[in-house]
Amino acid sequence: MSYALTVKSQVTVPKAIRQHLHVQPGQEIDYEPLPDGSVRMFAVRQQAAEDNPFRKWRGTGVSGMTTEDIMRETRGDDWGR
Repeated sequence: MSYALTVKSQVTVPKAIRQHLHVQPGQEIDYEPLPDGSVRMFAVRQQAAEDNPFRKWRGTGVSGMTTEDIMRETRGDDWGR
């Protein structure tokens, strides 16, 4: 079965395909053009927060400093010369 593009170049993903991909409204999907001219569509799976190796660093950034202050602190007073 084929589907027509809307005037905004959108297509509704059929229910059977959404169920196959296990996607819900608002979840991201992505497309990959293949050499044979076809396109692979797949669900974007978000990495679980507990599996993220950068989780422990969340919220530890320097706040309240300008870029110039950070550069001066990390590279010295003559960083911009």
